[in-house]
Amino acid sequence: MPNAAPAQTGKVVVIMPTFNEAQTLPPVVAAVRAALPTASVLVVDDASPDGTGAIADALAAGDPQVRVLHRSGRSGLKAAYAAGMHLALQDGAEVVVQMDADGSHPAAVLPELVAALREPGVGLAIGSRYVPGGAIEGWSRHRSWLSRTANRFARWALRLPVHDVTAGFRAWSAATLEAVQIDTVASRGYCVQIDLTRRARAITSIREVPIVFQERLAGESKMTLGIVFEAAVRVLAWSIRSSSWRTMSR
Repeated sequence: MPNAAPAQTGKVVVIMPTFNEAQTLPPVVAAVRAALPTASVLVVDDASPDGTGAIADALAAGDPQVRVLHRSGRSGLKAAYAAGMHLALQDGAEVVVQMDADGSHPAAVLPELVAALREPGVGLAIGSRYVPGGAIEGWSRHRSWLSRTANRFARWALRLPVHDVTAGFRAWSAATLEAVQIDTVASRGYCVQIDLTRRARAITSIREVPIVFQERLAGESKMTLGIVFEAAVRVLAWSIRSSSWRTMSR
C-alpha cells in the first residue's frame, strides 16, 4: 500500500446528488456552509419532478459557493456521482466529499472528515455508523439489523477492514478519487459505495470517523429490493473472483 502524502485541503467540494429533495436541500446546504464555510457545494439534480432543481438554482443565485449540475433524467447514484466528481476534479478540487441531501449525514462532522485526509497515507475518510461513537437514530430494529448484516457480509466476503462499507458520507483526496476510476464501476445503486471501498482499500489507507446517522428529514428513501439484490449478487461475484485469484496465485 503506497505511503501517499497527506492531502492538502485547500479546495473542498461537497457533492450532493438529488432526486426529489425539495424539502431537505435548503437546510442541508445551509448546514454544510455553516460547518465548512470555505467549501463549495455542488448539487447534482436528476430532473427532480418536485422542483428540487429550481430550489437548487435559487440557492446558487444567493451564494457563489453553491453550484448546480442539471442532468436530463434519473440514471442512478453512480452516474450522478461520476458527473459531479468529474466536474469537481476539473475545477481543481483537492478534496471531494460525498454527502446525502436528505439530512441523514451530520454536516457538523465535515471538518473532522476532511481533516482525516491530512493523516499520512489516508486517501479516503468515511463517516461511519459502526465504529465506537457512531450510531443510527430513527430506524426500526429490522432496518438496523438488515444494514448491519449487509455490512458484516460485505466485510467478510471481501476481507475489508472497514466497518461501514455502504456508508455514503465520504471525503476523498483527489489522487485517490481519480485512481478508483468511478467510470468503470458497473453498479448503479448503493452498491457503488461497496465497490469504491474495495477499490480504495487496494491503493490507500481508509480512516473511519464516527457519525450519528439520522433518518431523513423528509421525503422517501431511495432504497429498493432491487438495489439490495444487486449488492448481494455483486459482492458474491467479487468474492468468488478474488478467491479464485488467490487460489491461482498459490
